[in-house]
Amino acid sequence: QIQLVQSGGGLVQPGGSLRLSCAVSGLNLDYLAIGWFRRAPGKGREGVACMSSGENTIRYADSVKGRFTISRDNAKNTVYLQMNSLKAEDTADYYCNVIGTAYWGQGTQVTVSS
Repeated sequence: QIQLVQSGGGLVQPGGSLRLSCAVSGLNLDYLAIGWFRRAPGKGREGVACMSSGENTIRYADSVKGRFTISRDNAKNTVYLQMNSLKAEDTADYYCNVIGTAYWGQGTQVTVSS
């Protein structure tokens, strides 16, 4: 059974940091491109960051460049999103996804507020 199980997230003050994790089972991360997406209240889904299978290509949304970092640990079959210098506009539900498939994590809420 293929599953993407997310953890992390929560409430943080502006300027704070959070790390999201996405543990993948049933698929070998070595050969997969992975992405993080978010959906803010009242808005559509936005791509946040993505990484190719060989880590040769990493892309970020302009809104998070320099603040967010996507990484992967193939030994743990887990993908991470380190989020620093968080802003109120980063408040959203965050989802991991195996790029090009219908496999999504369950979603994690991130709220940035003082």
